[in-house]
Amino acid sequence: MNTASTTSTETMSFTDNRPGYFARAEGWLDERGKGAWIAAMVLGFIFVWPVGLALLAYMIWSKRMFSKSCHRSRRHSARHMRTSSGNSAFDAYKNETLRRLEEEQNNFEAFLERLREAKDKAEFDQFMDDRAAKAPEAKDDAENEPA
Repeated sequence: MNTASTTSTETMSFTDNRPGYFARAEGWLDERGKGAWIAAMVLGFIFVWPVGLALLAYMIWSKRMFSKSCHRSRRHSARHMRTSSGNSAFDAYKNETLRRLEEEQNNFEAFLERLREAKDKAEFDQFMDDRAAKAPEAKDDAENEPA
């Protein structure tokens, strides 16, 4: 029984809640962004091509290849922009400028939506005009054919 207890304590020392080598490497590459993943993949292809192929397959499977790495930093910078600098005059100016920019962005997005709707309406009207022009031609062709 003594050997069983020493074996279990030896096993515990190897599994002490630290992530494995691959998990640590994945975390390290994630901290550095998509560029680090691509560099690791290219180096893998150069030195040992199956490693590069495996990294490419993993990047596609885990959707790292198609994620936007700047999305997280943009969220961080937006949160940072809302914090106080300690200077009340600057904070008031910053808040007013951000409010104005958000309003301009909303106005521009509304303009784009109206522009898309106008384009869609024009295309639909053109389709209906073409259809109306083709309808009498088809009616005339049907009347001229012998029965």
